[in-house]
Amino acid sequence: MRTQHLGMNLKGWLQAALAVALLATLAACGGGDDGSSGGHSSSILNGGSLPASPTQQPIAATAANTTPITVGRGVNGVINIPTVSVTICAPGSTSNCQTISNIQLDTGSFGLRVVSSALNASLLGALPVSSVNGAQLAECATFADGFTWGTVRTATIAIGGETTTAAIPLQIIGDKDASTVPSRGCGNGSAENTAADLGANGILGVGTAPFDCGATCADAATAATYSNYFACPAGTSCSRTAVPFAQQVANPVANFALNNNGLIVQMPPVPDAGAPSANGTLVFGVGTQSNNLLGATQVFTTDAYGDMNDSTFNGTPVQAFLDSGSNGYFFTDSSLALCGSNFSGFYCPNSAQTRSITLVGLNKTTASVSIGIVSAGTLFSNGNNYAFNNLAGQIGGGSSFDLGLPFFYGRHVYYGIDRTLSGGQAPYVAF
Repeated sequence: MRTQHLGMNLKGWLQAALAVALLATLAACGGGDDGSSGGHSSSILNGGSLPASPTQQPIAATAANTTPITVGRGVNGVINIPTVSVTICAPGSTSNCQTISNIQLDTGSFGLRVVSSALNASLLGALPVSSVNGAQLAECATFADGFTWGTVRTATIAIGGETTTAAIPLQIIGDKDASTVPSRGCGNGSAENTAADLGANGILGVGTAPFDCGATCADAATAATYSNYFACPAGTSCSRTAVPFAQQVANPVANFALNNNGLIVQMPPVPDAGAPSANGTLVFGVGTQSNNLLGATQVFTTDAYGDMNDSTFNGTPVQAFLDSGSNGYFFTDSSLALCGSNFSGFYCPNSAQTRSITLVGLNKTTASVSIGIVSAGTLFSNGNNYAFNNLAGQIGGGSSFDLGLPFFYGRHVYYGIDRTLSGGQAPYVAF
């Protein structure tokens, strides 16, 4: 899931809206061999082939710097959404707090966004609304298939046993009337301002950037055209505005006391035909504790947003990124058949397929990664499954390659947070 930034293609949240009614219909179709007995299921292959699946297992989420990740039915039956629980407290309070479950874990965006209806009235009323030049501050976070609109507020954030050292900015989704959505600079696609729209109670962006927009929104020259932020005098008549770093929606991990230099997403393997659920572990910090040592074989330095811009697919340069917030692999390949209208945007090849992408970091680390693709129609024929490791779909244009949640199953995927503003580490991804 990606917000839009200057000089970047619009990427990101390409989830399928497979809601309750559709999944209930699919469940009646029955399943088949799930391939869990070892090797690849012949019913899934249909004469094709899949690459060997990675086999790493997550550690137990028992330490203070860990928290469980759950993929399952969630709040609205959307497949391949990894979720965690997040505790939000009013600034300076240890009692006016609320733990919100089913928050989507998204390594392709930055900062916490919570649906207003998920918060109780006492807590919501105690979260101060930020302002710029005396005007209420709101944000339009634009994703590939829609946008979230709401105020910017401040709160103390706790995840697992980690807590931000102070109150930080977050977005409250859907707390402003639809009539206040700016006519220019917002509104790409549909409004995603409810839990039903999102398929989750919010989005936890924990990618490589410490802020969700950075210099683009802090610099008045670029903010006038590209800022995600809007000043709303008296709460209305919202117009784009520059926002300093300190008021931008912030990556909570970067604001923890100790384990703040990165994180590890650890997901278990799942069978070729999918599984009803998958339980992983989110580990905070890299190399700061005995349970988070950097054990990756490939480390790729990236741009500020976690992109590997010199990667190639089918001989063509692509901007590749590892994004837990996308529920499939998303890329352009004209040789793969697209599904019909029931699963619009997903690939439905007649037989299982393998494709390879060459990832290249700014540090010139290079690795070829093979991914498997099975017809979305075949995978969705068992409506009881919500975790899939070989689901793929089309992305607009041919310049991006989104390695979504299927890439994470059976892997430990590392993210190093960008500390270059303070003379620290460059952003990186690793596995």
